Amino acid sequence: MGLLAINLAGIMQSLGGILLAVLILLVMVTIHEFGHYVAGKLLNFKINEFSVGFGPALFKKRSKKTGELFALRAVPLGGYCAFDGEDDGEDDEESTAKEKNIEPFEDHEPIEKAVEIVESQSAEKQETTGAGTSVSEEEYPEPQGVRFNDQPPWKRIIVLVAGATMNYLLALLLIIAMFAGFGQPLYQVVEPREREDGTFGYLAPEYEVGDVIERVNGEYVYLITDYMDALTGKKAGDVVEIGVIRGGERVTIEVTLTADASFRNMSDTSRLLGVLGLDGLRTVNVRNGFFATIGRSFAYSWKIGGTVLRSLGELLTGKLSMDAMGGPVTTITVTAQAAASGMIQFLNISALIGVNLAVFNLLPVPALDGSKVVFCLIEWIRKKPINRKVETMIHFIGIIFLFGFAILVDLLHLF
Repeated sequence: MGLLAINLAGIMQSLGGILLAVLILLVMVTIHEFGHYVAGKLLNFKINEFSVGFGPALFKKRSKKTGELFALRAVPLGGYCAFDGEDDGEDDEESTAKEKNIEPFEDHEPIEKAVEIVESQSAEKQETTGAGTSVSEEEYPEPQGVRFNDQPPWKRIIVLVAGATMNYLLALLLIIAMFAGFGQPLYQVVEPREREDGTFGYLAPEYEVGDVIERVNGEYVYLITDYMDALTGKKAGDVVEIGVIRGGERVTIEVTLTADASFRNMSDTSRLLGVLGLDGLRTVNVRNGFFATIGRSFAYSWKIGGTVLRSLGELLTGKLSMDAMGGPVTTITVTAQAAASGMIQFLNISALIGVNLAVFNLLPVPALDGSKVVFCLIEWIRKKPINRKVETMIHFIGIIFLFGFAILVDLLHLF
């Protein structure tokens, strides 16, 4: 009975972590699309739908004031803000016809034909409710605004970038909350561990167990990659200054490196420990003053963004293997474990996901916002767009590639 209770508690904790992970992803996606929506409303874009999730609608409601549809859908791993005419690949003639709600027709057709089309489409705008009462769609006005591709490129760029901007701002707020409420996460020197053969790991004599490392070679360090960057080019025997917090005081010690600072990739932490003469590190949180908290929150967010770009660069150059990446399943698993560990980890992993989404969506990869920004810039420079159907096809191929890549990296983790 006791074992069953323990197992049940473990299962409930795991389920709670998964629900928290899904909630984090859902909030991040929603805030991203909300950024597009707010920018679109401010710049007079025509918006047809704002949806949280994909697939069948669990709940939907059309605004009687704006005519826009708001929906909550079954698959909570995405969402979209549907701008009128954004991805339909129509040419100018088709776009104009759709805006007027009539079918495009040849110039030589008589005007009577156009009148017949308009009248037939007006008749089709009647629908029947569950009670059998005929209700006109005119109760819901047509969403107002200009179609996406009819807006000038600079406005489209603002709307496209707004999603990533909202992700970053939310992540920054979470980091500030974490730094202010719990303190900045830093690495602390731990006591050497006993090996299987009975010996103990090495700890350079300059350190004291409990030292919290704040600076390496004069540079503030936030992430493991900061340690590597600060040591790049150093050789065994070189002396570097390490700023530590010891007994509540900030002191500087001089450490002689025990090996060359040549790292295979950003995950080469064992080499890093060996270079610094450490056996291990653990994370602790250190509080700072108000201005230091704000400043270091900004710095931490930028460091995360740089790490995202660095990991992609090392992946493309072969320094980092594919199994170091993660798709949706891996992301949810890792996020669930972190989110269930406590509030600090919850805030930290949420901020990491927010910055990751912001940076990733601005990459010039087809189907992502960054790629669409590139097309807008090309149109702005050329004074005319690239063929809309070609652009739509490029983005379609891009999204197929992204889905395939996400599935592949998840399979690598499973097998």
